[in-house]
Amino acid sequence: MPLTPANSKPSPLVVVEDLHVRFQATGTSQTEPVKGLSFDIAQGEMLALVGESGSGKSLTAHSILKLLPDHARYQGRILFNDEDVLQASAQRLQQLRGNRIGIIFQEPMTSLNPLHTIEKQISESLFQHQKISNDAAQLRTLELLREVGIPEPEKRLNSYPHELSGGQRQRVMIAMALANNPSLLIADEPTTALDVTLQEQILHLLQDLRAKYGLSVLLISHDLTLVRRFADRVAVMHNGLIVETNDTQTLFHHPQHPYTQSLLAAEPDGLPSPLAPDAETILNIQDLKLWFPIKNGFWQRVTGHIKAVDGISLHLRTGETLGIVGESGSGKSTLAFAVTRLTTSTSGTIVFQGRDLVPLSQKELRSVRKDLQIVFQDPYGSLSPRLSVGQIISEGLELLGLPHAEQENRIINALLAVELDPESRHRYPHEFSGGQRQRIAIARALVLKPKLLILDEPTSALDRTVQKQIVLLLRRLQAENGFACLFISHDLKVVKAVSHRVLVMRHGLMVETNDSETLFSQPQHPYTQQLLQAAFAG
Repeated sequence: MPLTPANSKPSPLVVVEDLHVRFQATGTSQTEPVKGLSFDIAQGEMLALVGESGSGKSLTAHSILKLLPDHARYQGRILFNDEDVLQASAQRLQQLRGNRIGIIFQEPMTSLNPLHTIEKQISESLFQHQKISNDAAQLRTLELLREVGIPEPEKRLNSYPHELSGGQRQRVMIAMALANNPSLLIADEPTTALDVTLQEQILHLLQDLRAKYGLSVLLISHDLTLVRRFADRVAVMHNGLIVETNDTQTLFHHPQHPYTQSLLAAEPDGLPSPLAPDAETILNIQDLKLWFPIKNGFWQRVTGHIKAVDGISLHLRTGETLGIVGESGSGKSTLAFAVTRLTTSTSGTIVFQGRDLVPLSQKELRSVRKDLQIVFQDPYGSLSPRLSVGQIISEGLELLGLPHAEQENRIINALLAVELDPESRHRYPHEFSGGQRQRIAIARALVLKPKLLILDEPTSALDRTVQKQIVLLLRRLQAENGFACLFISHDLKVVKAVSHRVLVMRHGLMVETNDSETLFSQPQHPYTQQLLQAAFAG
């Protein structure tokens, strides 16, 4: 539940008055993504800023620390403890950043330096703002790591970011942000790429820190379930303006603005089309294992194994969607890579269209891959920025040796299928929103008319409104084309809306599988019950 700040009305820690943010475009033209918004944050309060991508949420938050590019122009006032940070000198801003105001960015893997240990990155902030010895910095670093729930922190001091899980990296980011006991914490989509159990842990952690230190939090999130459970107040942004602000319970129960009402109604819902009774089995996996060796010592002898996928068996019929869920590190994506043979150290059988893929060479697999396509989590990272949309979609077609005219026709039909203008084939990925880029990635997979489509976290970084659009799109495309689908996600609401059956994984093992309706209404395994409780708690 949200924490109600002590006393009836604490004095505001942050006051934003009539904030405008403009960027100089080509020539004399300007863009104005933030158009005169005002809000405040009380001492010890968590204010959530919600809205679709492009609404101005992150720009507003980053303006509090003047973290926007040099060509950004500000108008209005941002008062922090009655000091206008927009008028502050560069030296004063250096004193505030990471000291009185901490910030957690959306993607910790890109925010943490891959070349530095965890201890060095946390200590850097301590040395910047405090006169502190190396020993004292190490003790404070250990204290912070314990506080944010890192197990055995002494063993993690010399770890690098890639050696930590997604949840652990996010906890390290929180530790860095809290190193100097700030008054305000800006959390910019801190749980986007995390599974539901980790999301809950991170938000509970922030709640505990608020209660302990009187910390104020500006939470930016597109996850309305988390906002409803943890925020004290909510401000809704649309096209650079705040269209509605209210306490959390009032806003969710009685939204006033039409945009707020549409945002709250954008939960993925409905069910996929029923399967044909005579649908044939297209994929049959038996006792699939993918173990990675652990090597130690001078001779690099194998001393154990990481059992990423450990004896998974499943089957999939034509036109069916199997949802695969579980926490980070459970083996979901590894299973997808094993099915597509993007990783080859597998044992067991993967029978696709009557043919076992495990013994096939990479050359033999080429003829199979046109029927077996994958869509990755991050469409911006998986689409080449140097190729036009048409070139991206046509890559697979060129390998088939199709004539140019037929390729062009297929590209146009693929874009129409995902509800994009065929003229967009002449543009580049950076010109599109996240949801549009994901549609392009789906078009690239569908242009080869696959029999099996694997979607690895295709909606995790998208707003609820865009998620709902992608869910409806996938259901329509499956009904029209009849492909089978493995749908990997940590978002159980999306999984429920697209899946005929669900498989739950943990530590490389299958802990439960059932038809979607039964699993969501009558989960049997305690871990499944825990996942559903975290995802659907009101």
